[in-house]
Amino acid sequence: MAGIRALGAGLKELRIHMCQKSPSSQGARDFMESFYVPLKQRNPELPILVRECSEIEPRLWARYGYGAETSVPLSNMNKESIMQKINEFASGPRMR
Repeated sequence: MAGIRALGAGLKELRIHMCQKSPSSQGARDFMESFYVPLKQRNPELPILVRECSEIEPRLWARYGYGAETSVPLSNMNKESIMQKINEFASGPRMR
């Protein structure tokens, strides 16, 4: 699949928070169905955690070395945009 690549050693963990039913989490659910398996196959050592909870804002978290974290909301994003955000996170932390 286009856009699926090895993410590198700088990224220590990805977390995806999403709701099982809300329309704003539809892109995150679509991402999980389409991209999770190929992404995990390309990055077998990278923990990719999925947290489902009712009525939460979908969000993508990236953890780097020394506890540095960054996140971005995923509300109403499509699966390709989410994959693009993951690729951006792979290039290093962007602290806010």
